Order: sequence, then C-alpha cells, then structure tokens
Amino acid sequence: MTHRMVWVNGAFGSGKTTLVGELSRRWPEALVYDPESTGYLLREIVPVTGGNFQHLPLWRRQVVSLALGLFEEYDRPVLSAQTLVDAAYAREIFGALRTAGVDVLHVCLRVPPAELGRRIDGRTVVPGDPVRDAEIRRWCREQNVRWTAAADELRAEGVHLDAGRPVAELADEVLALATGGATS
Repeated sequence: MTHRMVWVNGAFGSGKTTLVGELSRRWPEALVYDPESTGYLLREIVPVTGGNFQHLPLWRRQVVSLALGLFEEYDRPVLSAQTLVDAAYAREIFGALRTAGVDVLHVCLRVPPAELGRRIDGRTVVPGDPVRDAEIRRWCREQNVRWTAAADELRAEGVHLDAGRPVAELADEVLALATGGATS
C-alpha cells in the first residue's frame, strides 16, 4: 500500500498551519504531525547551535522515522506544516520518505514579502514577554529572507500555490492533488 503525506511548506506567516487545519477538517482520516514538536523535544535534550534544530541531522532522521511510524501503526494519510528553507534538507527528508514508499506531496505556499511582514508583525507568539516575542518575529523575518532566496530551488521539490487565495480554494486544490478527489 502506498502511504500519502502532504507537507505544506512556506515562509513564516504564509498560512501553512491554517491550510493544514482546513485539510484536516475536510480529510478527517488524515493525521496531523507537526515536525516542529520533534525539534522542540530535541532542543530540550541537546544544544541547538543558532537556534535552528533543522540543522541537526538527528531532527531530519527523527522526522522521517516518526512519519514512517505513523504510517506503519495507523495506515492513514499524514499532514504536516513546516517551513523547510534548505532544499538539501527537503530532498533528504522527502527522499527518505519516498524510498520507504511514501507518496509525498510537497506544497509550497507563496506570499508577497510585504504581506508576510504584515502577518508576522501582527502576531503575538510569547504573550507577556515582549522582548522574546520581538526576537522570534526578527528570527522569522530572517528565515523569510532565506525562504525567498531558496524558493526557486524548492520549486523543483514541490507544487507552488499562491497563498493570497482563500484557504478554501487552496484546500480544494491540495486535496485534488493529494487524493484525486477521493476523500471521505
């Protein structure tokens, strides 16, 4: 049996989590796996230079391992929302999944930089800690500069969609690509 994974990628503020939430609502048999939670766990155990756990080879292996475990144990589709900026990391993760028989649909959301900035600045990530909140927003903006620079290389790794469209339209398109319209 072929397992199916939809990985929604994009800059911070592009609507990844919102889209996965809509996909999950419409495709109830799909499991939602947040690879960031794996990074947070590792951050509690080992030092993460520069704050980016994606640089840890262990994070990338664990993301693949946990996804494969979800398929093996539950035999259901998996939805993930995670910004992957480094195309080599995307190839590593998606290549390992595909080698294991997983059909990966890599969806890249594109939003104009000014809109991304507006969305990031409109968020509160750490309520009650304005200094930490500002640090996180700054980090997100820096990553978005990297995302924009890597977008063309990531194009070969996935389907690019205009995230300025309504989430319902995006979900329709992603579900059609992922299931051929065969959701329940």
